[in-house]
Amino acid sequence: MSRHLFLIDGSGFIFRAFFAMARASKQQGREFRRSDGTPVGAVLTFCNILYKLREETDADSIAVIFDAARETFRNEIYPAYKANRSEPPEELIPQFPLIREATKAYNVPSVEMRGFEADDLIATYARLARDKGMEVTIVSGDKDLMQLIRDGVAMLDPITMQPIGVEKVRERFGVGPEKVVEVQALAGDSTDNVPGVPGIGVKTAAELINEYGDLDTVLARAKEIKQPKRREALIEHADKARLSLALVRLRDDVPIEVPLEAFAKKPIEPEPLLAFLREQEFKSILARMEAKFAAAGKSPAAAPAKHSPAKAPAYALVQSVAALKDWIGRAHEVGTVAVDTETTSLDAMRAELVGVSLSVTPFEACYIPLGHKPPQQSLDLGAAASPKPEVAQIPLRDALGLLKPLLEDQSVLKIGHNIKYDMLVLSRYGINIAPTDDSMVLSYVLEGTHHGHGMDELAEIYLGHKTITFAEVAGTGKAQITFDYVPLDRARDYAAEDADVTLRFHRLLKPRLVAEHMVTVYETLERPLIPILVAMEREGIMIDREELKSLSRDFARRLETLEIEIHKLAGREFLIGSPKQLGEVLFDEMGLGGGKKGKTGAYGTGADVLEQLAVQGHDLPARVLDWRQLQKLKSTYTDALQEQINPETGRVHTSYAMAATSTGRLASSDPNLQNIPVRTEEGRKIRRAFVAAKGHKFVSVDYSQIEMRLVAHVANVEPLKQAFREGADIHAITASQVFGVPIEGMDPAVRRRAKAINFGIIYGISPFGLANQLGIPQGEAARYIEAYFKRYPGIRDYMERTKKFCRAHGYVDTIFGRRCFIREIADKNPARRNFAERAAINAPLQGAAADIIKRAMIRVPDALAAHKLSARMLLQVHDELLFEVKDSEVEKTAQVVREVMEKAPLPAVELSVPLVADIGIGQNWADAH
Repeated sequence: MSRHLFLIDGSGFIFRAFFAMARASKQQGREFRRSDGTPVGAVLTFCNILYKLREETDADSIAVIFDAARETFRNEIYPAYKANRSEPPEELIPQFPLIREATKAYNVPSVEMRGFEADDLIATYARLARDKGMEVTIVSGDKDLMQLIRDGVAMLDPITMQPIGVEKVRERFGVGPEKVVEVQALAGDSTDNVPGVPGIGVKTAAELINEYGDLDTVLARAKEIKQPKRREALIEHADKARLSLALVRLRDDVPIEVPLEAFAKKPIEPEPLLAFLREQEFKSILARMEAKFAAAGKSPAAAPAKHSPAKAPAYALVQSVAALKDWIGRAHEVGTVAVDTETTSLDAMRAELVGVSLSVTPFEACYIPLGHKPPQQSLDLGAAASPKPEVAQIPLRDALGLLKPLLEDQSVLKIGHNIKYDMLVLSRYGINIAPTDDSMVLSYVLEGTHHGHGMDELAEIYLGHKTITFAEVAGTGKAQITFDYVPLDRARDYAAEDADVTLRFHRLLKPRLVAEHMVTVYETLERPLIPILVAMEREGIMIDREELKSLSRDFARRLETLEIEIHKLAGREFLIGSPKQLGEVLFDEMGLGGGKKGKTGAYGTGADVLEQLAVQGHDLPARVLDWRQLQKLKSTYTDALQEQINPETGRVHTSYAMAATSTGRLASSDPNLQNIPVRTEEGRKIRRAFVAAKGHKFVSVDYSQIEMRLVAHVANVEPLKQAFREGADIHAITASQVFGVPIEGMDPAVRRRAKAINFGIIYGISPFGLANQLGIPQGEAARYIEAYFKRYPGIRDYMERTKKFCRAHGYVDTIFGRRCFIREIADKNPARRNFAERAAINAPLQGAAADIIKRAMIRVPDALAAHKLSARMLLQVHDELLFEVKDSEVEKTAQVVREVMEKAPLPAVELSVPLVADIGIGQNWADAH
């Protein structure tokens, strides 16, 4: 019998993959479709993950488990079970059968049974496998499956590839896996319409189960509970709790039809898989699999990869000072060296350095271990402890002392792939790498969002080479080790390959800059920005933890108050987070107009619906919007930010992605500090928790209406340009010129309409969108837009000219030469094509704005140094730069930064309108904005 079974939650995975790809598509400005328009993003993700699970784990049995139908035995127990679930997104529906085809193409068995959910089948197979002594890994992120975790049964999140163990279950539910169903029975689940006990949330449920032991005891002793509301709810709704327990507890006794033995892993057959990949147009995976089959002599039609290595790579392990000096000497001689670091964490501000790899010649590289430890051993209580052998490596201090002169030598070019990470890590060890090139950024400048820019993907695209994966050297799931425990022979090949591949990327990509006229973008915008971002990320920003805690408590109290108010307005209690129940209250019971039911029979209650109702003066939808906003602010910001404070620095250190967006904008993550809301009082309260150090102030310098100014410039709209030159109220001027009304005594509503059009035009706003925004009929909105274009024909000319160029080339240019690729500009589907056209109109403007602020960021440090100012640039949030400045230097710093920002386009581009940067000063971020 096989020893390790992987059970993949196919149905759950489909949705996770779909929404993960949807987020990626939005960030990258691209969608994943076949040439016939069929969406395949979730299928692509599924194929990649399924292949990893097959080939890069120790699973020797594997199966994908699907739901057969929506109705199961639980609907017989409770007909309303899952009744509030909406229909799957339209773009996901055609991917369901494709994912089943993919499973078959990869020669992986799949199982589904009518009357039972996939979770019940997984529970049954997990029990049967454990009875036979097998290890089981459930590949899913579904909380309902967490009840199955126990000795020998683990979970693995398929999107993040992170293990889900007992501690993560406790973090989520406040109890161990064996008590999860008891907590769910009390708390209910609005997603699946499991009723639970009204007013009892997960936290309260966990407290009750931890105190009383189990659900039966809680219900039996409910009269002893001191809190009146909680006590009454438990007594009144005890039957709902018992019903909920039956709904959430998974069955592990399903009369299965496919035996465990059928799940033994079988080889992939080339012909069906290659045919499937060709049909889906998955070029990267197809090339990888063709090369793999060809190397194994199995592919009937595939030839060796076009870029396969001319020779086998030679990788060396450097364990002596003499050997290290030899490699350093070679780097000095050549004048170029690819560098990569291995560490214990992806968080550069917390990572410990484990080793460094170097490459000076393609197909040759070395790995210098610096922080490796003896392999971890299981504890043997029956034997005397023996000392672990030392790992042969150069002492860290000695090695860094030799590497530092090389890495800081201005005559030797250091190349990295996402070298910002390596620079951050090594800066914490006193090494400041310069000068640098970055193969990831080179690829991004040349090809934008045509594809991702991770090393593994680019190796397949550019080199026809499959790199060694981290899982192959460090394992997966609960067995995964950090790199400092990887044996040296495996560490050498993995780490040295990174440096070798980086050098080969560089030799392939750098010459393309000249041929494709992208030298200016790389050399003046992207490459010099790297050390600027390193300094910003290392500096971080201070957060007042107590302020966040206070805000979190305040939000929690206000959520409770809002809940009471909402229930009072509704005339009864209901689950506010349940779209189905909310729809029933709004449209059936309160009789509000505008209710539309979906295919499931449930009313739509999205933000757009609630906003329309709120505009009409209805209090309940307005309060629900407030409740939703507060709930998001609490979970995403006031709670989460506290956990992201670095214990060493006491600051939060965001990471800026340089190769993530289609327009050149930077993207912030871990945490994302670009999405903290500023237009609501609650959002501004969160910004107040970001504070300057003692004796310092924050100085915020923010471009005013930069995209509108760029519209006036690129579309050559003289009235708008003149208004900007005179510093006039641009929206009042527009209203006066478009609607023919005098500026003096202008109705604020008229100015508001002009403002909505001004900003909306940048994003290709439609009459429908403008009508929704202003709360006016669509015909009236269409007349406003037509009047706008009649007054400013240059804008319409710009829009039509830009769309035509994009259709011909597949991209648009910014005024600085950056190419913004628009994937679906010629799509046959009108909705997708229209969206792409709007993106094409906006991209040159948003991209130019991104280029301008990057030029400013690059120049600010030298300008500050020239004036002997010590200010530190902390954050970039789209059109804003935030600085921490000594109290005595605030005014001078603000003056210097504003001057740099307003002159940033020069000398490359002379705008026909002035740029204006507004200054804000404060002890916290909100006051400085």
